[in-house]
Amino acid sequence: MARAAFYEESAVSVNARSEARAANALHIVSIVCLVIAGIIVFLSLTIVPNWIGMYLEGDVSLAWLIMQLVVWASPVLALVGLFFLFRFLKRRKNVSYDYTFVEDEVRVVKVLNGRVRKPLATLHADMILKVGYEEKDSFRRTLDGLRDKRAIYLTPNREPAEGKMFIYLFYSAPVEKKLYVLECRQQLLEFIVMAAGITKFERQ
Repeated sequence: MARAAFYEESAVSVNARSEARAANALHIVSIVCLVIAGIIVFLSLTIVPNWIGMYLEGDVSLAWLIMQLVVWASPVLALVGLFFLFRFLKRRKNVSYDYTFVEDEVRVVKVLNGRVRKPLATLHADMILKVGYEEKDSFRRTLDGLRDKRAIYLTPNREPAEGKMFIYLFYSAPVEKKLYVLECRQQLLEFIVMAAGITKFERQ
């Protein structure tokens, strides 16, 4: 029977401010790269057709035309490549996770730069096999039982922030069992244990 409970909290990077500044800087630099590439292409709208015309008229060789096109295209491709690289790096900065407990399930959303929200998982209480503390032996034993698989950390931090802790949820997914790690306060742990059942809570 579903419990009428609702709880929300977030796992925010302990370096959120510096990462937000870095993400903004990467965003600006990526846009600058794209603008410069666009300017180069715009300025070449007359130059490149002239090169092609010179080749068609027999004034220059094919090798000369190819060399000029390579010289022209190289900075454009490099700038476009930097644009995508900086965009990729930006998505790895200022990342947080939102946890919502509602009606016996935990919904996890990944938040990029405080704006883009990407749902990651919906963990149903009746499919949770074990709940415990990530620092305890039960976590190590559970992880060893997964052989070569790794725990899935749904937090941007390597250590819990003040007032929080790392907990693990050993989950029976439709295809395979997975081990999730969340960074949360005691309240969320209590809601999960209440929904999954106290017998699934590993204290050690």
